[in-house]
Amino acid sequence: MRGVRKWSALAACGLLWAAQAQAQTADEVVEKHLAAVGGRGALAKLNSRTSTGSITLSVQGTDVTGPVEIYNKAPNKSRTHFAIDLSQFGAGEVVIDQRCDGKTAFASNSMQGDRDITGNQLQGMLNATFPTPFLNYKETGAKVELVGKETIGGRAAHVLLYTPKIGPSSRQFFDAENFLLLRAVTKIDVPEMGGETEQTTDLEDYREIGGIKVPFTLKIVNPMQALKITLAKVEFNTPIDDAMFSRPAVK
Repeated sequence: MRGVRKWSALAACGLLWAAQAQAQTADEVVEKHLAAVGGRGALAKLNSRTSTGSITLSVQGTDVTGPVEIYNKAPNKSRTHFAIDLSQFGAGEVVIDQRCDGKTAFASNSMQGDRDITGNQLQGMLNATFPTPFLNYKETGAKVELVGKETIGGRAAHVLLYTPKIGPSSRQFFDAENFLLLRAVTKIDVPEMGGETEQTTDLEDYREIGGIKVPFTLKIVNPMQALKITLAKVEFNTPIDDAMFSRPAVK
């Protein structure tokens, strides 16, 4: 009996140590990731980012491409604007403009009209703080857990479960060697998709801009569509008027 009690005590200590070690490892992955993309000090000095490039969508088995502009401003303002020429399908040019002013969000589609973004899709946009949610995640009440290790594109990756205080959680896959973010998987709620669905974003072609590493290729896949964003230019700390993120006044 004494041996059983001793084994149980050792096992309990072992489980406690494992839980503590896992928590420390999750924090370590976050800190190594922040260091890999430029460091806490450099990231804290960023207040905006302007990105331009092209976007490619697959429409009826054919790839169509158009210009894309992406704006981010601390703490959580964002805007994505792009145009796609669908004249070969008899639809003309389609312009998409999605904005978040840090409190509300809406999407404008030149073919389908405007709609308010609500629910966990809105909360996910509000949680996507610039330059990265990992910079001050503890202060916002978010939680990060190490949940395993997987292989992404032939590279070993640490998998962290990022759970914000409010809104959908996401799985984040960090390269086990260089600690750059390889993939993010999250649940989104979009009416056009019939409710909640899973979306995967792969980040590739990291380049250094002013000491900050930025993925110049993003591949976004969900059950409704697959698209690829290829950036050509990224600028930090350029002035951006807050009106850029607000819903335009109805004329």
